[in-house]
Amino acid sequence: MHWAFVGASTIAAQHMLNAVRRQPGHIVTWIVSNSPDRVQTWAAEHDVPNATTDLQQALTDPSVGAVYISSTNEKHHAQAMAAIAAGKHVLCEKPLGMTQDEAVEMVRAAQDAGVTFGTNHHLRCSGSHRAVRELIASGRIGKVLSLRIHHAVHLPDNLQGWRINSADAGGGVIPDIVVHDADVTRFLLQEDPASVVAQMTSSGMGQGVEDSCMSVWSMPSGAMVMTHESFTHPFAGSGLEVHGTEGSIFAKGVMTQRPVGEITLVTEAGSEDVPFSDHDLYVQGVSDFVAAASGQGRPAADGPDGVKSLSVALSVREAAATGQRVNINYGGF
Repeated sequence: MHWAFVGASTIAAQHMLNAVRRQPGHIVTWIVSNSPDRVQTWAAEHDVPNATTDLQQALTDPSVGAVYISSTNEKHHAQAMAAIAAGKHVLCEKPLGMTQDEAVEMVRAAQDAGVTFGTNHHLRCSGSHRAVRELIASGRIGKVLSLRIHHAVHLPDNLQGWRINSADAGGGVIPDIVVHDADVTRFLLQEDPASVVAQMTSSGMGQGVEDSCMSVWSMPSGAMVMTHESFTHPFAGSGLEVHGTEGSIFAKGVMTQRPVGEITLVTEAGSEDVPFSDHDLYVQGVSDFVAAASGQGRPAADGPDGVKSLSVALSVREAAATGQRVNINYGGF
């Protein structure tokens, strides 16, 4: 299958090109970007044969079967809708859109068109997160009481730009990182957050958008979830803890694009290190998407998963802005 990449992004260059090229018979044949200079330079640097600023030019290529979208957030909806209308399978970065309505429309359109739609939530593709999920599902810690996610990092200079200064482009730590933690929570606990309370602030990096956020989520099971997201913490590390009636899981350094970190299970019997696969997260995600596009299984994270992670993030922002608890509406999914 041939792919068109929409967005000459860092993630496309550093992770997704290799992930697609690792799939037998899959080739990236188009790169699309609004910048004429950038798109040509990007194509030359990464050996992509066709470069254009015109999305329709790439979509009219009959050899293109899939479109990967990693443009700025405000462009996702229109680009995905165009790709779906052209009959292409779509793998879209998160958040899917600027609003829940946009995300729902994208996913419904893909369902109606009979094309595969995936959300590129890479963390659920990691060996570490899958190992934690298995520990929970197999009952090793009993009934889950709480989950704590620490995802406060320092955003590198090369990734700052619109993420820290453009609300119109979808900037801010909430659309950038809370969506990750929402998907991680749903993936690990296999239930959807019901309501949230939250606070947000700009602590030195954000220019017109929030760069730090803390929130507490209630779960239908009665478990509590606490999350901390930031762009401004260079030495904090990242990780998650899951605490249950029979044990606790400590996963350090696992909120990352790389297959690193360590997991410790603590129960009455003592403490044990938990092994996990160190496979490439993005190769796994693309492999799952490719299989789904050929009628085998589902993407690692599908369209409704993307709608739900966005719905949680939007609710966190509303709760932080109003100072009120917000009940989460998932747009019919």
